[in-house]
Amino acid sequence: MFWPLIARVRTSFAVDPFKWLSDVTKRLDDEDDSADFLEHMKLEMFTDQVFCFTPKGEVVKLPRGATPIDFAYAIHTRIGDSCVGAKVDGRRVPLWTKLRNGQAVIIIRAEGQRPQPSWEDMVVTGRAKSAIRKSLREEQRATLVRMGREIARVALERVGKKATDKALETAARRLAIEDAEEVLARLGGAEMTGKDLVGALYPELVRDAGLPTAHDKAAPVVIGLGKGQEARPAPCCAPIPGERIVGIAVRGKGVMIHAIDCAELAGFEDEPDRWIDLRWAEGVAARNHLARVEIIMANDSGVLGRICTLIGEHRANITDIAFTERKPDFYRVTVEMEVRDVAHLSNVLTAIDADSDVAQVRRARRGSPSA
Repeated sequence: MFWPLIARVRTSFAVDPFKWLSDVTKRLDDEDDSADFLEHMKLEMFTDQVFCFTPKGEVVKLPRGATPIDFAYAIHTRIGDSCVGAKVDGRRVPLWTKLRNGQAVIIIRAEGQRPQPSWEDMVVTGRAKSAIRKSLREEQRATLVRMGREIARVALERVGKKATDKALETAARRLAIEDAEEVLARLGGAEMTGKDLVGALYPELVRDAGLPTAHDKAAPVVIGLGKGQEARPAPCCAPIPGERIVGIAVRGKGVMIHAIDCAELAGFEDEPDRWIDLRWAEGVAARNHLARVEIIMANDSGVLGRICTLIGEHRANITDIAFTERKPDFYRVTVEMEVRDVAHLSNVLTAIDADSDVAQVRRARRGSPSA
């Protein structure tokens, strides 16, 4: 007399083949990488299942080891993307909690919430992994576009031009790039530089990006040069006014100015006749100088944009950004910026270091032969 009840219970967990096929087709269309899709399907097809319930009593079938995030994405991508917490059987639980058979799950949502990089390690279903990766790619691209727009603005302002939409579209055509947004994304991702952009639009305005010689009226005066000698900052250490410097005479190039702690100086220890004692003249520098800074920051939404804004607020212009390391929990980024002198750079570093999402910030030197 209990067979009808047992039959109904079993039927509630049965899989509708048409619904399953429709779901698989949709996921294949949404997935950018077919290899990832195949891997996720194998994981789901050959894994034990758990069955959980929505607040309305509907059954959600998941692989064993699934978390509330998997549950949320199984219902709808929008629910997964906006998930901020979960209740299981009426109790609040961490999002990494593994669900068990028969549990009732309530997803807590918040407008404006976006998937976090750490979620990818918490989920087991292909649907959730695919949706999280897609969202992270979109968010990362939006960040790169914002940074690229700032780099484009600074690069074009340096030659007296504006980074208008029309200018960016023209640059895209000349560089054979898909559209203006892709130009900005490449600038933000360090795949091209502001100099490349200026060269595409105004090739006659592109000049050598090195710092000026001692005879440039806008350059801070270097004291210690002989009559007729010209000095140029070495690219390996890019010294700036306010720090101790020394000159190395280089045939055909004049005098290369090095910071006193530059690693390249070791190569000239046996040539004392090439060393020239130099120092910057006192006073505020009349122009900006390039400085490179390495920042280790949390890989969270909005952190990089906030740091870029902070640099701008301290009147330092960002000229280039390069991601040197990307991890699920942090970024290592090298930022090239224009500062007046060591004191200005120190103020910028202090402001960056004060941000709660910055683990480390330091002056970076770029190794490059100078002779």
